[in-house]
Amino acid sequence: MAQALNRALRDGMGADETVHVFGEDVGRLGGVFRVTDGLAAQFGEERCFDTPLAEAGIVGLAIGMAMNGLRPVVEMQFDAFSYPAFEQITSHVAKMRNRTRGQVPLPMVIRVPYAGGIGGVEHHSDSSEAYFAHTPGLHVVTPADPADAYGLLRAAIASDDPVIFLEPKKLYFAAHEVDLDMPVPPVGRAVVRWPGTDATLIAYGPSVPVALDAAAAASAEGRHLQVVDIRSIVPFDDDTVCRAVRSTGRAVVIAEAPGFASVASEIAARVTERCWDALAAPVARVTGLDIPYPPPKLEHLHLPDVDRILDAVDDLRWQEAS
Repeated sequence: MAQALNRALRDGMGADETVHVFGEDVGRLGGVFRVTDGLAAQFGEERCFDTPLAEAGIVGLAIGMAMNGLRPVVEMQFDAFSYPAFEQITSHVAKMRNRTRGQVPLPMVIRVPYAGGIGGVEHHSDSSEAYFAHTPGLHVVTPADPADAYGLLRAAIASDDPVIFLEPKKLYFAAHEVDLDMPVPPVGRAVVRWPGTDATLIAYGPSVPVALDAAAAASAEGRHLQVVDIRSIVPFDDDTVCRAVRSTGRAVVIAEAPGFASVASEIAARVTERCWDALAAPVARVTGLDIPYPPPKLEHLHLPDVDRILDAVDDLRWQEAS
């Protein structure tokens, strides 16, 4: 995925000279996760450059650049590092187009390495999607495989709306054979990753591989779980998700973030409202615990895993029977 994102940035910068990449250590170092490796050497330090450790300043600079005809792509070095820039994002990035009655769009991308699974400490493992998804005016997307990482980032760079691009850190170096010349997926379109008839697992970003592992484990036991990858949290693809849930009558939403007031809560509510007549049991959620992110040696107890997912599926069948 790191290589796919690097190529997406490289191809985006090559196709459009208004695309600029900047952030902490993205230039000479190539980023903490090497996603921007080689860009400064290829395009020069005017188009890929390092910034001071000042997230609010990074995003503020990007706003000014976008207002004046450029397409900035900025990196927040880790998920929780984006919080100092939160006022800029919610007060200006999200609202500028509406504030100017559509006359001043902000074509910018804020890349955020996010979520856990790498043995990181707090401030390095947050799942902050709900903060951004709650703010009207922002698109929020998160890929789960290299092909989507490439395609969705190219689509985000080309978008005239600001995009929060959440990159699952634990998937950066997962090995996949992938054709990056496939058509670019549109922002706002979910996809069925695994067919099934017994229940639908709804996931996004780092939780998609876990859902696929659960579906594979269930298949070995003769159960058939469908897996839907959201890909785009905002805008949300109600049609694909609800069509999948209606085909099975049962749904489990899976996410790393704490469950209270979460994106998982919103998905469960949307599915319940739109698929009530087709549901054989209430929509279940398997999420992170409602706690600050735990120490590295305990994160496996916090994150959703195959056993918790299959237990939730079993609970759906018990509720239906009762």
